[in-house]
Amino acid sequence: MGLRLPFLSFPGYRVENEMPNTDEMHLPSPRAATPDFTQGSIFFIGTATVLLRYAGFTILTDPNFLHSGDRVYLGYGLTSKRLTEPALHIEDLPPVDFCVLSHYHGDHFDRIAEEKLRKELPIVTTKHAAGALRRKGFSAPTALDTWQSVTLEKDGARVRVTSMPGRHGPPAVEKLLPPVMGSVLEFQPAPGRTALRLYISGDTLVFEELKEIPKRVPQIDLALLHLGGTLIMGVLLTMDAKQGVEAIRIIRPRRVIPIHYDDYTVFKSPLEDFKKGVAAAGFSDRVTYLGHGQLYNFEVSESRLEEAA
Repeated sequence: MGLRLPFLSFPGYRVENEMPNTDEMHLPSPRAATPDFTQGSIFFIGTATVLLRYAGFTILTDPNFLHSGDRVYLGYGLTSKRLTEPALHIEDLPPVDFCVLSHYHGDHFDRIAEEKLRKELPIVTTKHAAGALRRKGFSAPTALDTWQSVTLEKDGARVRVTSMPGRHGPPAVEKLLPPVMGSVLEFQPAPGRTALRLYISGDTLVFEELKEIPKRVPQIDLALLHLGGTLIMGVLLTMDAKQGVEAIRIIRPRRVIPIHYDDYTVFKSPLEDFKKGVAAAGFSDRVTYLGHGQLYNFEVSESRLEEAA
């Protein structure tokens, strides 16, 4: 499967943050290399865990490596059983440059990740999660408020990570759950010039603040949507099929990949329902479906890169 991204006509675009940027972070490189902005890949490991490779970066999201039959603790005495196997064991990961973590919940940062990820791995996440990670011995979490950014640099390539709005449940129960963030990753061959924009929804519901995202980021190339319709005690905590389709309408990405849809017993909205909703809305040509262990390869056009250079 592949995606060729057409030329976009808004060179030099940048997110207008309400929050000041954090300091830039320079990542170590074992060997000097020329970053390749022409192609990249997304490998779906399971739940909300993907391995993104692009522009010389290897990026891990929401690391969840529990096995089928394992139970995850969700707080307040609640647990959920995993129904699937991760497509990759954590020991088989390639060297990872940094991790983007939407929130600190057991099905997004599990006990295997806590034990086996290197403690100096940079992790971009919420303030709540950063505090929890530091208490677990992780030395390099970067905490972001909504609309705040951090830029990571490696071998001359840059990726700017900006925290996006997220709401992990309706207002009546939101304060009982870990704060969550979405994120936009902008890959830059030069400061202020963007070759690719990737949106990760995080475990959010559709709510009013999502409408601010396309105003601040008027073109998303790729979007990873956390679906599943997580339902606990009758309360919806992540997007179901209907909300997933509405998120596409709001965010308007060029390409969508649904993730986080069939891994735990609390996921109650089947992917088939989302497929039906996507077809009914006329969005089938922009959605790519990945099973665990499948790789999505994409290309960025030369004209787009020339404009961004």
